[in-house]
Amino acid sequence: MLLQKGRMRIPKTWVPLMAKKIVDNIISKNLVKPTVQIEKLLSKTEEIIMHELTVEDRLNEEIREILKKHSLEIQQGRLDYRKLFDLTKQKLVKERNIIL
Repeated sequence: MLLQKGRMRIPKTWVPLMAKKIVDNIISKNLVKPTVQIEKLLSKTEEIIMHELTVEDRLNEEIREILKKHSLEIQQGRLDYRKLFDLTKQKLVKERNIIL
């Protein structure tokens, strides 16, 4: 599975490696002193990275669900799906302060 963030694709298998690199780096620079087991810290870091990498996918799915309510108008050509999708996405990104 490849995760898409913007235009960059990141293989899902890289997430544990990225998490380890991040955790090792912040610990080695004494930026944090872990108070939990490293395995737990790595697991939580992986979870956070996955969440961030899939934010746009989740947003797109939410927009598709919203636009289903207007499917008749879209099918009849009264509304342009792509334009409506983009406008809805821009609105939600701005309202929610989402960084894509």
